[in-house]
Amino acid sequence: MKITNVEPYGVWDEQRGRNFLFVVVDTDEGISGVGESGLTGRELAVMGAIEHFKPLLVGQDPACIEHLWQFLFRGGFFPAERVLGSAISAIDIALWDIKGKALGVPIYELLGGRVRDRVVCYPHNVGHSMDVGSLVESCLKTKEEGWKFVRWGLPQDGQLLEPRPSVLASIEQFRAVREAVGDEIEICFDVHTRLDLPDALWLCREVEQFHPFFVEDPLRSENPDSFKTLRGRTGVPLAAGEQFSSKWEFRQLIEEEWIDYARIDLCIAGGFTEARKIAGWCETHYIKLAVHNPLGPVSTAACLQLNLATSNFGVQEQPRRPDETLSDVVPVQPAWRDGYLLPPTAPGLGIEFDREAARKHPFRMTELHHLRRLDGSFTNW
Repeated sequence: MKITNVEPYGVWDEQRGRNFLFVVVDTDEGISGVGESGLTGRELAVMGAIEHFKPLLVGQDPACIEHLWQFLFRGGFFPAERVLGSAISAIDIALWDIKGKALGVPIYELLGGRVRDRVVCYPHNVGHSMDVGSLVESCLKTKEEGWKFVRWGLPQDGQLLEPRPSVLASIEQFRAVREAVGDEIEICFDVHTRLDLPDALWLCREVEQFHPFFVEDPLRSENPDSFKTLRGRTGVPLAAGEQFSSKWEFRQLIEEEWIDYARIDLCIAGGFTEARKIAGWCETHYIKLAVHNPLGPVSTAACLQLNLATSNFGVQEQPRRPDETLSDVVPVQPAWRDGYLLPPTAPGLGIEFDREAARKHPFRMTELHHLRRLDGSFTNW
């Protein structure tokens, strides 16, 4: 079997107001695989990387996944980071999809087989508003639907984010949500890299009493050393890693045991090939996976396959039920029931990708949100 084509599909989702980037790899035996890229807001850069990779891949054996991963990651002399890493991720997922289809088994069988019967996941509740009432209403709604988790993020005032009001609002939201949903529902909270160390430490200490499942990205990711100080001064479980593009960027957080949950993004950090290595490394330090999945149906299917076969699994991010996103482009998606994703039985990723439907939703130039402080300076979204 040989690769004959590698084609990216930038797909605009009108309902979500954002793009998704999928990649299809074709072979001369008529078996195709699909992957997804995770670098939201910079899809054209990733599509450019895929154009560079295409002539290197055509004619190659798609079964040689590890070899092709190493070739793409290191073959341009400069080691791959987020842009190239996101392109490699999409291609890698597609190659695993091809291998599963060629052998007639789901990908989790290629990863050692299932270690669980279903995968628990958490939704996205009402976004980053300062309001308490709408958040509580959203959390109660997801609890009634069967979700076992709730999740929201550090609140902001429109496009304005000042740390002190945001932290105070977060504490009040934590109190209200815990009282509303009870102790049986887990709470995940995403700071989204918006705070500096003093404010992150203040927040983490104050919310310990509400027993969150984890506090995610309390600090920016550029300097992992900052987690050393934070880890030693709070007992709240910490999650990080969604912005990392390889095992090398995870190294310090894992080795020093500064996090409790690794937020691996399969669509940025190198696909199945790299995620499995990071997961094994985490296992030696008793760190669980909480895969980053704010993306589309292909990412959801890939994360599910990984989590079904990974013993040190914690929870899968799942903003909404799978069939609520691009159901025309991906007409067969993983099944969800009572807060869990269920194992697919079809080979490969267990999904279907409709290229013609994808072409009906062409890419649109768009930009992520931007926040500012009271003085007009830029701050992280």
